[in-house]
Amino acid sequence: MSANSSYAAAGVDTAAGDLAVELMKASVAATHGPNVLGGVGGFAGLFDLSFAKAYERPLLATSTDGVGTKIAIAQALDKHDTIGQDLVGMVVDDIVVVGAKPLFMTDYIACGKVVPERIASIVTGIAKACAETGTALVGGETAEHPGLMGVNDYDVAGAAVGVVEADRLLGAERVQNGDAVIAISSSGLHSNGFSLVRHILANAGLHYGDTAADLGTTWGEALLEPTRLYSGPLVELLADERLGSAVHSLSHVTGGGIAANLARVLPVGSWVEVDRSTWSPAAVFRSLSALAGSTLESSEGTWNLGIGFFAVVEADAAADVIAALEQLGLPSWQAGTVTIGARDLDGFEQGAKGVDGGAVRLVGGYAS
Repeated sequence: MSANSSYAAAGVDTAAGDLAVELMKASVAATHGPNVLGGVGGFAGLFDLSFAKAYERPLLATSTDGVGTKIAIAQALDKHDTIGQDLVGMVVDDIVVVGAKPLFMTDYIACGKVVPERIASIVTGIAKACAETGTALVGGETAEHPGLMGVNDYDVAGAAVGVVEADRLLGAERVQNGDAVIAISSSGLHSNGFSLVRHILANAGLHYGDTAADLGTTWGEALLEPTRLYSGPLVELLADERLGSAVHSLSHVTGGGIAANLARVLPVGSWVEVDRSTWSPAAVFRSLSALAGSTLESSEGTWNLGIGFFAVVEADAAADVIAALEQLGLPSWQAGTVTIGARDLDGFEQGAKGVDGGAVRLVGGYAS
């Protein structure tokens, strides 16, 4: 018996892996600009950093993440073409938070069995989202884990690298008293809080193929709405000499919810009250809350509830930044103001993710 047939007997199909690469090759190659060296399938991806010589002090930014249990819904519906965008959103959009321009990304897929068309669908989605964010997909790995994962099970993860000039680095230290807190709309649940989503549907005896009357579609289709990609428009905004310099910090609203993620990019001694009346959470959040018999407020530490990103900007530039974001396809509004000064912080969120930052709480009632 040959080594290959022995490996096949153990449940690993290398031929299926090769076919998956062939099916995804064109979409991956489409993300490669002149800075990418070599083609698809090498042991390592190569990216030419010669352009960084023009930087005074280039800083590399990196991030890694996955998609979480949203994957369970994709698997249940056998629909895998949107998960890739979710992955890029979770990874690449963390990089722009510090003001960095994304350069390249790698992905990793672990599965119980390589189904070439499924793997190609996932990676094609990653590649399309990378192209949209100006990120080269320079490498990846698909690992078959028979006996450890079911034949239809998989998980995805990725890592990306970006670059920012040191004196253009964004962060809490740039935030000033009176800065405007601009909220940027989400496209729905993104990729956070799906363990709660699945728990709610299971308790209600609902299946992903069931119609969600209030949403005009099935539950599964509504829940798989892809994560909005922010990095492309935000990189363009930051490149504007006037408006870019007015942006002091950015926050990606992911795990932990609205208040906790905003607090991470504010300085110690500052506080913000985010006014709920400035927006109306999308129908998917309202439907899930009603199904659970809970309030929107009770899920503020789990779901983004309609805010996918925050930009903390100079007060005088707030209106122009909002207008620019709208033109770039990111609906935005002012949701609060930064105050630096002592006050009673009872009820405020602070110290999330171990960051000694500002304090944030949500106030008022949501717009109907």
